[in-house]
Amino acid sequence: MAVLFIVGFVDRIENNLLSGVLPAVQSEWGFSDTAAGSIPTAAALAAAVVALPAGYLADRLSRTRIIAVVVFAWALATLGSGLATGFLMFYLMRVLLAAAENIDNPASGSLLADYYPPVSRAKAYGLTRVTTHLGGVGTLLGGVLAEAFSWRTAFLVMVVPGLLTALLVWLLREPPRGRLDRLVAAGDTPALSAARPALTSPAHTYAASPACASMSAAMPRLPFWRQLRQVIAIPTLVFVCAGLCLLTLGLSGIFYWLPTFMVRSLGVGTGTAGSLTGLIPVAGTLTGTLVGSWLGRKWHGTRKGGRLLAGGSGLTAGSLVLAVALSMESIGAMAVLVLLACSLLAIAMPNLAACLADVVPAASRGLGFAVLQLFTTAGGAFGSLVVGMASDRFGSLLAGMYILVPPMIAGGLLTLRARTSFERDARKVMTEAARG
Repeated sequence: MAVLFIVGFVDRIENNLLSGVLPAVQSEWGFSDTAAGSIPTAAALAAAVVALPAGYLADRLSRTRIIAVVVFAWALATLGSGLATGFLMFYLMRVLLAAAENIDNPASGSLLADYYPPVSRAKAYGLTRVTTHLGGVGTLLGGVLAEAFSWRTAFLVMVVPGLLTALLVWLLREPPRGRLDRLVAAGDTPALSAARPALTSPAHTYAASPACASMSAAMPRLPFWRQLRQVIAIPTLVFVCAGLCLLTLGLSGIFYWLPTFMVRSLGVGTGTAGSLTGLIPVAGTLTGTLVGSWLGRKWHGTRKGGRLLAGGSGLTAGSLVLAVALSMESIGAMAVLVLLACSLLAIAMPNLAACLADVVPAASRGLGFAVLQLFTTAGGAFGSLVVGMASDRFGSLLAGMYILVPPMIAGGLLTLRARTSFERDARKVMTEAARG
């Protein structure tokens, strides 16, 4: 979990650098808001193309090796971004980077489900998925380095962490697929504490019994389209993916443009805007993840779809608070409300990922998380572009940002709707594991 946390953290820092340096990059090359907003759109579309193949491979190849190679590719694309000699080269590097980043997510999600049993998954996913918003450090880093040195410095600085992270992941051990599900289904709970692998010791091999290794190797490998049809036939997964798709549409557009909005409308400097939009999500996400992990453990099994109740309520309330925050004319009031919104939204992170792992069989979890990634990538593809086009059309960034609030609220409500099918889908996974 610690290593996968680092992977996600480095990934999100690098991804969010662009938001922090955007004013400086626009100043150097003079492109429009529509062109600026199209960068994440093109990157997300490229990422969407590789999402399902990445999940298919994650269910068949070594997941640790997939992640290590992908992280190394990040470092190279980051170097290319910093050395870009023109807007076209910079644009292509961002697209390449996004495609590479999307390959590791299914493997990472699948690995965590084999490192931790169902009862611990909400906390494990929460601590790793919190990096989605801890990447706000990237916005801060980008804004500060762009103001103090140059925007290129921000990208070049991140090359070394990328290379070191790739090496760290290479040392991870691959756990047997579905072993913990079978132990839980069989009631063999004493074995759970021994089922977790050492993370980075090259001298230690993950100790799985011959029987478990045999079962892991014998897990069915269905043809791609048949496996995909089985995954998308899971109602809970469909509702969660659709809800998060709409939510990501809004968040990607609003937070991408938030530093620029602060610079243009509230009169703050690039460094200050990058710092605020970087630190606020970090503080809010840490708070919300801790609350969400506690609620998920407390409500799981005691309320119908308890984790989904916590997550969906947080998404809906957080979206409403964020809408109010955007209307503030004081930077202080906006900062406080954005902090509250991020805290509420983050309640969903540990719970929704754990729910997804609970309702998808072990043999297909890589593809299950790939479907989630495809939906969220598709949603995130157009948020920044919608805001950029609205800004050019109406002369107001704020108008473009408000366009995205209703889809965010609808996403939270769809997630709540998934409660009706969760218990049934989760029981089916445990029944299949008991037979395995």
